[in-house]
Amino acid sequence: MCFFAVLFSGLMLSSCGGKNTESNVKVSGEAKTGKDKLLSIGADLLQDKTPLKQFNAYLDGFHFYNGNIDAQMEAHHYVQQLNEDFYQAVIFDGNKKDAKLMGVEYIITEKLFKTLSQEEKKLWHSHHYEVKSGTLIAPGIPDRVERELMEKLVSTYGKTIHTWHTDQQRSLPIGSPMIMMGFTKDGQLYPKLLLERDKRFNVSTSRIKKNRENIPMPKVDPMANAWENGHLRQFIITNKVDSSMHKH
Repeated sequence: MCFFAVLFSGLMLSSCGGKNTESNVKVSGEAKTGKDKLLSIGADLLQDKTPLKQFNAYLDGFHFYNGNIDAQMEAHHYVQQLNEDFYQAVIFDGNKKDAKLMGVEYIITEKLFKTLSQEEKKLWHSHHYEVKSGTLIAPGIPDRVERELMEKLVSTYGKTIHTWHTDQQRSLPIGSPMIMMGFTKDGQLYPKLLLERDKRFNVSTSRIKKNRENIPMPKVDPMANAWENGHLRQFIITNKVDSSMHKH
């Protein structure tokens, strides 16, 4: 059964599970004028936002910069499922009105991951540990619905790019976009980050982990999580623009 069909059936049983995490930074610039606020209200009432309305699932987890596992942050994902094999997510640094757009993540099933080149696979991370450890959660939906989602995600792979590094207290999106990775074993994620998240959402990662014990552990493609084997890939700013003119 499609996850979102089950999700719909559980909507009346649970809350939204959000609005409890502040953004990391205050953005540079002056406050909105009254005119701008009025224009925003008018646009909200009159303009169609069909693409945005399709992002109907919320996941909370953690990322780190590829090549620097010590630079860790919480990531709030708002997810759209395009088909049975592909999801796309927009990522914010919080879940309140002032949350900053940090980046995007593309999520694909094992079937699609197998079609990627060996070099491309090095840019992707698996979700097996995030699911099995309980560190990836879908706040606010019933346990049985969340479990069905996690059973689908456990064998998927993600390609994540952050464009605004608010974890570094940057009040503007400066610097290069960065490839992000996910954690793969116990002891990598800072306990403080996890404890603070659990407190805000009133959840227990250890309990969630225990409840997911019987979700089958998938066989992870050895080319994913390439950082574990010293194969690091990261963006740089360059004046050589050939990458924008040729196919990868």
